[in-house]
Amino acid sequence: MSKVRVHRNNELESEFTFDSNDRTLLNALQKNAVEVLYHCREGFCGACRCKLKSGSISYINEPLAFVRKGEILTCCSVPDTEIEIEVL
Repeated sequence: MSKVRVHRNNELESEFTFDSNDRTLLNALQKNAVEVLYHCREGFCGACRCKLKSGSISYINEPLAFVRKGEILTCCSVPDTEIEIEVL
């Protein structure tokens, strides 16, 4: 289980522990009442894009949407370590 810190507008908004039962970071964010955009839930559209400020993630499905360096798609990723993300 990895700790997740969520920032919005450079301020800490939420902090929780990722539970593998949530299956994706997006599910965990929603379970912890963090508002985040999403659409396809499969890595196609890129709507759930966030900035990874620290830590590392793994993709359970390789995203097809373009992802810039330092960005992640929450719909198809899980944290490998403690992470800090910035919701866009």
